[in-house]
Amino acid sequence: MIDDETRARLNDLGHFDAAPGSLAGVVVLDVTRVVAGPYCSMILADLGATVIKVEHPDDPDYTRTFPPMLERDDADPFSGFFAQYNRNKLGLTLNMRHPEGKRALERLVEKADVLVENFRPGTMDRLGLGPERLREVNPRLVYAALSGYGQTGPYRTKPAYDNSAQATGGLWSMNGPAGGPPTRVGTIIGDLGASLYGVIGVLAALRHAEQSGEGQLVDISQQDSVLTLTENAVVSYTTQNVVPEPLGNQHPFVRPYELFACKDGFVFFGGYTDKFWKISCEIFGEPGDADHPELQSMGQRFTEDVYQSQVKPMVERWFAHRTKAELEELAGDLVPLSAVKDIGEVVSDPQIAVRDMVVDVEYDGYGALRTFGSPVKLDRTPPRSRGLAPEKGEHTDEVLRDFVGLAQREIDELRAAGTI
Repeated sequence: MIDDETRARLNDLGHFDAAPGSLAGVVVLDVTRVVAGPYCSMILADLGATVIKVEHPDDPDYTRTFPPMLERDDADPFSGFFAQYNRNKLGLTLNMRHPEGKRALERLVEKADVLVENFRPGTMDRLGLGPERLREVNPRLVYAALSGYGQTGPYRTKPAYDNSAQATGGLWSMNGPAGGPPTRVGTIIGDLGASLYGVIGVLAALRHAEQSGEGQLVDISQQDSVLTLTENAVVSYTTQNVVPEPLGNQHPFVRPYELFACKDGFVFFGGYTDKFWKISCEIFGEPGDADHPELQSMGQRFTEDVYQSQVKPMVERWFAHRTKAELEELAGDLVPLSAVKDIGEVVSDPQIAVRDMVVDVEYDGYGALRTFGSPVKLDRTPPRSRGLAPEKGEHTDEVLRDFVGLAQREIDELRAAGTI
């Protein structure tokens, strides 16, 4: 960990928006790109860690070119996509293939607590900067490696994207319309799941390092992460030999628990328990709806023929002539019913506003970027969610001077050699 004076000096460079958080003093070297690695280190930054994003001077994180782009007349466009996953970080350029670049990274590692990378397994070893070598440099280092298939196993060196994880982790096979082809989840759940497990692993390893002085390898696989998001699929197969198939908007073992059309869109309705079903009949239905002898228990209502011939048509009748707002008002706090909202509706949702989940980040000359806030709410050390993402290499000189301790002459020599 760094001392308070150095941490404050480095954090001032990043224009961060809040007091030091729970991870104040923890230094993270982020040598990642795209989403899985950057999102992992960004969460650590939100929680107060000093995160130094290391990019190749001639081949930076290519999400810097991803839309949407922020525009201004006197500068290059700046990627909102990049900004969303790299806020609260300091920017350093460093060619780790150059001998002096390797040495510079090792000097950074000497004072760091965590390094996060998401290269294909073996890449850092070939650079001479793998976990075993860096453990020699700093025995306390937590080395987090996020990859498609992990550091072990027959798939370890296969190239992978989020879709690879969705495909090989089982999720793709389960998702989609009933009776139709499998459909990928509509977001990069393999990347994001690996990011979250990466944070959990880093925090656990930091705790161990604080107690023992011993760092360790945190090995996160996107395939592994997706597998754990398949709900009851594994135990359904291992206990009953059932292979889950796409069910569309239905749930595998409770009904009604799905999407229903209404007058102006769609709602999710989950009134499947006996208690919720009775209340639903009272607030949405007609006299006698709750008295059908075949609909008295969850088991009866789940039965395929009863559900399709009686339950589902009844719910569809309840909702067809009412709007989303009317249905939500009727449901209130009594039964689980939620309007299906598009992102525009979510961004203006009053609950989202109260939770500070859409925040404005002001980029000089570009204007405000509205992005998601932090879902982690801490009442003593709240996360910082309004920090800036760095320009490429924005803080290179300051990090090498104030953190590593290089003289300006040494920094100039590194720049002249194309190392930074």
